[in-house]
Amino acid sequence: MRYSGWQVLAQGITGNRGWRPAWRDPAPKDSYDIVIIGGGGHGLSTAHYLAKTHGLTNIAVLEKGYLGGGNVGRNTTIVRANYLLEGNSQFYSHSLKLWEGLEADLNYNVMHSQRGLINLFHSDGQRDAFVRRGNMMINQGDDAILLDREGCRAMMPYLDYAQTRFPIYGGLYHPRGGTARHDAVAWGYARAADRRGVDLIQNCEVTGIDIAGGRVTGVQTTRGAIRAKKVGIVVAGRSSQVAAMAGLRLPIESHILQAFVTEGLKPVIDHVISYGMGHFYISQSDKGGLVFGGDLDFYASYAARGNLPMAEHVAEAGMTLMPMIGKARMLRSWGGIMDMTPDGSPIIDKAPVEGLYLNCGWCYGGFKAVPASGDCFAHLIATDRPHDAAAAFRLDRFATGRGLMDEEGTGSQHNLH
Repeated sequence: MRYSGWQVLAQGITGNRGWRPAWRDPAPKDSYDIVIIGGGGHGLSTAHYLAKTHGLTNIAVLEKGYLGGGNVGRNTTIVRANYLLEGNSQFYSHSLKLWEGLEADLNYNVMHSQRGLINLFHSDGQRDAFVRRGNMMINQGDDAILLDREGCRAMMPYLDYAQTRFPIYGGLYHPRGGTARHDAVAWGYARAADRRGVDLIQNCEVTGIDIAGGRVTGVQTTRGAIRAKKVGIVVAGRSSQVAAMAGLRLPIESHILQAFVTEGLKPVIDHVISYGMGHFYISQSDKGGLVFGGDLDFYASYAARGNLPMAEHVAEAGMTLMPMIGKARMLRSWGGIMDMTPDGSPIIDKAPVEGLYLNCGWCYGGFKAVPASGDCFAHLIATDRPHDAAAAFRLDRFATGRGLMDEEGTGSQHNLH
C-alpha cells in the first residue's frame, strides 16, 4: 500500500478498515545471501539501500527485541552536517542530502524539520574555532552563518545574555540542520525494506557467529541457525559483545548518554540550540516538550538508563543558559548505550574475518548519520569496496595511528568523546 493524501481520505471514509500492516512478520529462512545483525536505524537503512540501490533482496535483518527499540528511539533527534574534519565533513554532508529526500524515497513522513541549528560560543577562542568550522562547512557545500551577540538575541531572546561567567559572544547558525521523528525514521526504513522483499525478523537474538576457514558461514540465533554468505554487525552499544562472537576485540567502549523531555508547552524554541560551555543541547518537539541532553555519564555500562548526578548536571547547564526552563516540569528521561571510539569517529569497514562487516563507533553522531550510514554500509557489503563518503572510517586506524579523526580535539580517549 502506497501512502498518500488520497489514501488517508479513502480510508477515513471507509472507517479505516483497509490499512495493511506496515511490514510482514516472517519466520526466518534457513539461509540468506546477507544477514544484518541489528534492527535499529542503521541496520534497517542498510537493508533498504542494499535492496533499492544494489538490487539485493535475499536479506534478513535480525533484531533481538522489536524494531527500533534501541538507540534510534533513544536520542534527541538532531540532524546536522556541521563537522570540521576531512572524512567526517564529507560523510555528514552526504547524510544531510539523503535526509532532505528521505520522505519521498521512503513514502513515509519522518517529520524532518529543517528548523536550523545554532552552536553558541562564549569566548574569542571559541569564535575562532567556529569560524574555521563554518568555513569547512561552506567549502563542503553546506551552509553556515556566523551570528554576533545581537544576531543571537534577535533569534533567541529568551537566553540569558546578562550572565558574566559564560557570556554569549555569538553563534554558528546552520539553517539546514534540524530534527526528525526518531521512531518514524525506523518505521519508514523498515516499511521500505519490507516492501522490497527484505525479511525483518524480530525477537531473534544472535547468540553466535559461525566461521569456517577464516570465512563467515552464518549465525546462531534463539530461533535456530541461519546460513549466510555475508554478515553485517550494526548493533551500536552492543558492538563489542557481538564482535566477540567472531573472536574480535573492537576499539569500543559502551557508555550511557541520557536525554530528557519536559511536559508539553506552547511553541517557544524555534531552533536546535547547543550551549558550548555546558555541553547542553535543546529543541522543542512537535508535541511541545522540550527535548534536551548533555554529557555522557562517563563510566562504561550496558544499562539503558543513567544516574541522577548527570541529570542534575544537564539541568544546571540548562538553567545557566535559559533560566526560563526552570518553570517547566521534567516529564521523563532515558538512556542510550553509546559505542564510543577513541577518536570520536565511526567505523565502517570489513572485519578481519572474510564476509564479516562492521558498522559501529557512532559516539554522539548516530541518529544524524542513519541515512548515510546505511547507504555506505550497503555499498561496502555489496561491492567489498568502501563508499567514497566513508572511506576514512577504517578499522585499522586505531592499530596504525594513521588517519585518526579527533573531531572534538580533546585527545584520543574514550571518556572524553
